[in-house]
Amino acid sequence: MPVQILVIDSDPAVQQLLALNCRQAGHQPACVADAESALLMLDEAAPEALPDVLLLEWDLPGQSGLSLIRRLRARAGTRELPIIMLSERAAEADKVLALESGADDYMTKPLAPREMLARLHAVLRRRQPQAAPGTVQMAGLRLDPGTLRVTAGARQLSLGRVEFRLLNFLMHHPERVHSRAQLLDQVWGRHVYLDERTVDAHVGRLRSALQPSGHHDHIETVRGSGYRFVAWDAGLKDGWAASAAAVAA
Repeated sequence: MPVQILVIDSDPAVQQLLALNCRQAGHQPACVADAESALLMLDEAAPEALPDVLLLEWDLPGQSGLSLIRRLRARAGTRELPIIMLSERAAEADKVLALESGADDYMTKPLAPREMLARLHAVLRRRQPQAAPGTVQMAGLRLDPGTLRVTAGARQLSLGRVEFRLLNFLMHHPERVHSRAQLLDQVWGRHVYLDERTVDAHVGRLRSALQPSGHHDHIETVRGSGYRFVAWDAGLKDGWAASAAAVAA
């Protein structure tokens, strides 16, 4: 099935290159030169007619690509829209900033067409939550892959799609430590060209999303190894620790 791609780049040569490679791969690209034109197209499109993915340049005239990402992530209709950031900025700090602002991936120009298409397909695969046996509930947290909802008691928590998949995987494998490389394979998919720091950025966003219910501490960093989901309720864990200490004494 053809993928609808919106290219947002002020350089006509880059637009032409990206559009050509997308069409050769069987996809249907459209191109605009600035953020305002992109917003107009997205506003006028029916929900079912939104593009499947955006290829977005950082340094746009007027409103920057980074600012556009933040606006799109703040709107219900485009909050889940996959976005790949394109930029000549190669510094690690810039990549992390883009990912923390809501980009799904980051590519440094000049672009390699085959790598661009591989990343595009990987981002689209991530739109579907990872297959899991079903609803899981522990430590007062309930995750339902069928409805894409995470709740703590009567409170519904708001997670982005990547954070949902990350929590989904960790809760279905509680107490096990997973390296960043393992999480990239299991949550983002194999053969995805992402830096392992991407995992750190999304773990930070997951913890922020769990903060309102106090579950952020259940995502534990294991120094030098990776991350795990701590399945104990805090009160039970403290009680167990106190009992263990009493027995040891």
